[in-house]
Amino acid sequence: MWAIASRLSFMFEIRIEGGGLVLSVKDSLSKLQSYSEELGLDLTKPNDRFKWFLASVLFAKRISADTAKETFLHFDQEEIASPDAILEAGWDRLVEVLDSGGYTRYDFSTATNLLGIAKALKEKYGDLERLHAESSSAKDLEIRLQEFKGVGPVGVNIFLRELRGIWEKAKPSPSPIATSKAKKIGLNMKDTERFESQLVRLNLEYCKKRRTGECPLKDKCVDK
Repeated sequence: MWAIASRLSFMFEIRIEGGGLVLSVKDSLSKLQSYSEELGLDLTKPNDRFKWFLASVLFAKRISADTAKETFLHFDQEEIASPDAILEAGWDRLVEVLDSGGYTRYDFSTATNLLGIAKALKEKYGDLERLHAESSSAKDLEIRLQEFKGVGPVGVNIFLRELRGIWEKAKPSPSPIATSKAKKIGLNMKDTERFESQLVRLNLEYCKKRRTGECPLKDKCVDK
């Protein structure tokens, strides 16, 4: 009898510790900015939602997050962060801005894609808000976004995961990077969706760069 009670007590302690660990992980994740927050964007505002769409296109390429951030900031500083401004700037000017941010590897193709996206968006929907309104479901929203040349599943996931709770139909499946990281730190699916941006950022900026000593999760991750 004592052995059974002792074992139950031990299991209860583990559960308590495990629950505390998850709470601590959530607290750490909540303090880590998403990329849109770092860029100073307020995603409750339509204009900033397009800016985040532009940034998402930049982040989606096989290029460093630092380069994508720097390039977006150049677009914003030059006030070329709306469909009209992109079309008015033209291809040569877009290439200049891309190069000024260090986006030289994909400058020509990205300039072409951005012009195509801005033109198609205005002609077919007028703006992103109309595109969202006309989408019949979360899946339809993703399909419509991927109809723009240069926007694939990765870019759509980057864009929509930070719009959860803002756009009704922004409900992308969490990326493999996020789900893998979530399992290692004991998060359920609901929390994986909630913290997806932070989980991806942890992987890119700490795990892949082997900056474990600087990681916000400290000793809370099994990779440590």
